Amino acid sequence: MKVDLSKVKAYGDTLNDGAVQLSFTLPVPAGDEAREAARQLALKMGLETPAVTEMADLGAGFSFFVVYGRCPHTVDYAAIKIPKREHEAMSFEEVNEFVRAELKKKVVVAAACTGTDAHTVGIDAIVNMKGYAGEYGLERYPEFEAYNLGSQVPNAELLARAVEHGADAVLVSQVVTQKNVHLENLTELIELAEAEGIRDRMLFIAGGPRISHELAIELGFDAGFGPGTLPNHVASFIVKELARRK
Repeated sequence: MKVDLSKVKAYGDTLNDGAVQLSFTLPVPAGDEAREAARQLALKMGLETPAVTEMADLGAGFSFFVVYGRCPHTVDYAAIKIPKREHEAMSFEEVNEFVRAELKKKVVVAAACTGTDAHTVGIDAIVNMKGYAGEYGLERYPEFEAYNLGSQVPNAELLARAVEHGADAVLVSQVVTQKNVHLENLTELIELAEAEGIRDRMLFIAGGPRISHELAIELGFDAGFGPGTLPNHVASFIVKELARRK
C-alpha cells in the first residue's frame, strides 16, 4: 500500500476515503430539530454527507450526538516537525545506577498540582512510592529525594519549597484544564521562576492529559509529558538532562 505522506487523509474502510467520526453536545432538547441541527453543524465543519447515527437526551435541554461523515481535507505529514525529548527511558535499576555513576548525588524533586487543580492522580502516579502500571514512583528510587506537595499548591509556594529543599527538578501536574486555565497557570510558574532568578537553577517539567512536549517547550519548560507517561520516563529524562548540563 503506497501512501503519499504529503497528502495524508482520514481512513475509514478504504484508503483516502476521508471517513471520520465525531461526537459533541448541543444545548437543545433531543428531537428532530436537534438531529438536524447536529447535521448542519457537521456540514459547516466541512464534513461531506454527514449522518447523525446516535442522539441521546442528556436532560435539562441538552443533547449528545455521534456523527459520521467524510472529511475532504488532507495534511502534509512529511512537513510536520515536532520537538522530541532526546533521552530514552531507562529502567528503575538503570536510573539509580546512572545517578550513582554520573551525578554522584541524590536527585531532589519537588512536585505538585498547582493553582486550583485538586486532581492528584497524575502526580501521584509519577511520584508516590507505589507508582503506576508496575513502575515504582520516584519516592521509591533510592537515589531520589521526592517531595509531593499535593494539590491546589500556589505556584509561589511550590517554588519556595523547591528552593528550600534544593530541588534539581520541579514537576507540575495539570489535570483540570477548563478554559485553558492550565496554560495561564503554567505560564505564571515560569514567569515567577524567572522573576526570582531561579529558572536556570532547576529543571521544570509539566505533565497532564493535555500536555505535550511541544506545548511545554513553548511555555518555557524543559520537558512535557502527556498521557501514558510512566515514572521511569520522567526519572530518565531528569537524570540524563542533569548529567548533560553538568
